[in-house]
Amino acid sequence: MRTTLTLEPDVACLLSRVRKARKSGLKDTVNDALRRGLQEMAEGKKTRPRFVMRTYDPGECLLPSLDNVAEALAVAEGEWYK
Repeated sequence: MRTTLTLEPDVACLLSRVRKARKSGLKDTVNDALRRGLQEMAEGKKTRPRFVMRTYDPGECLLPSLDNVAEALAVAEGEWYK
């Protein structure tokens, strides 16, 4: 089948890179890319395994408040830090 196709600049750039890397023609590269992409689209969305993040409770904060840096330093290093 013969058709005219207008490619966006980013797609044309990627196509050019793949052609150079494979040392293949435009027709073969476009057909292979379309075949792979259409096959993936026809299969539907693949589900990934759910990522579960483990949490850790470090316990109570030993400093009274981190809003006041001077107070936090006084508690952490003692009053002699000044």
